[in-house]
Amino acid sequence: MDNKDYKIHIIGAGISGLIAAQVLENHGFSPIIIESSSSVGGRIKTDLIDGYQLDHGFQVLLTSYPAAQKYLNFKALELQKFLPGASIFTNKQQNIIGDPLRDVSFLFSTLFSGIGNFSDKFKILKLNNTLKKKTLEDIFSTEEKTTLVYLKNLGFSDGIINSFFKPFFSGIFLETHLETSSRMFEFVYKMFGEGYAAIPKAGIQAIPDQLFEKLTNTTFKFNTKVSAVMDGEITLVNNTVLKSDFTIVATEASALISNLKNQTTAWKSCDTLYFETEERHIKKPLIGLVPEDGALINNIFYHTSLSTSTIPKKQLLSVTVINNQNLKQTALIESVEKELNKFCGITDVRFIKHYNIPMALPNLKDLSYAMLPSETRLTAHTFLAGDTQLNGSLNAAMISGERAALGIIDSLGAGNGN
Repeated sequence: MDNKDYKIHIIGAGISGLIAAQVLENHGFSPIIIESSSSVGGRIKTDLIDGYQLDHGFQVLLTSYPAAQKYLNFKALELQKFLPGASIFTNKQQNIIGDPLRDVSFLFSTLFSGIGNFSDKFKILKLNNTLKKKTLEDIFSTEEKTTLVYLKNLGFSDGIINSFFKPFFSGIFLETHLETSSRMFEFVYKMFGEGYAAIPKAGIQAIPDQLFEKLTNTTFKFNTKVSAVMDGEITLVNNTVLKSDFTIVATEASALISNLKNQTTAWKSCDTLYFETEERHIKKPLIGLVPEDGALINNIFYHTSLSTSTIPKKQLLSVTVINNQNLKQTALIESVEKELNKFCGITDVRFIKHYNIPMALPNLKDLSYAMLPSETRLTAHTFLAGDTQLNGSLNAAMISGERAALGIIDSLGAGNGN
């Protein structure tokens, strides 16, 4: 039987599913992707509204992700890089801090920012150096503790934890108490230190679009919903039954596979609100942080501080809210507008769009960096992929998709992967 004659279905056209399809194509297979929505990308989407590119949530690509370097063409994505720093708002005043070893313009603003003490700044340099030498395998085999305990154990002051680490990493981890695993902190911190945060010129959806365009022997079934997966067959919600030699479930599997019913993934949520403004209050491509207890706003960013494929009429500002305090949309918008003025001195805003994202990041424990292809195998013919298998990152989504595809290939004796 030729590889292309096997019926291999992938459920979900997110990053994991697209990578799985690419790996299978590379080994001569012709997979079929079943996707419930009308397009690829999963949680990575971009809308075009009023001439602005609106990503579904404030999402960035870290250029040092090993899997991203392997599977993406950065040049074709026309990545627009953030500066390695942040603008911290206190009483409508900005304190800019950054990594002076990577951008010397941050030297004096960081030293004299009033954020943390001189001891904290030396500890940051020491942490940078430590994590530069630490391998990813070492990071994910280190004993887990909360990020907050980790930072306190390193001797960082409450001042810099509350003013910088908490607001910055809360925006990444989507929780406000730094309860996320220290493994994830070390991983993300190392990735920031070795590369840049960036957004494709056409918006974050350019990433799945590029992966989609590279596929030449994959069939897509869009607007097709699956109700159940069993060994050898897939049942759609319209009761159609598809025969499947192998199936990769690259989406939430607990609702589809009967023996996983009690293993539903917990998710972290967030809200992203977009506004049009007359001017930029942060002139450079820096994330803005609001380190205020009880504030709705976690971070802000002027997307028009980076080049975009569209030509914006004015300035585009995104606001990320980690805990919406159960406010309805109208009240949330009004409260955010008041906070923009109160904390940042931003008054000239016109609301554009609100995204409530209930499944923004998986809430995971015992995080792993990678897995063996055999570890993706649930049954003889069913394999699992998705960042939920490892850690909540684009890098993990890519690795899990790759390993699930290699799991099928290995089970057929068609190759040992790469």
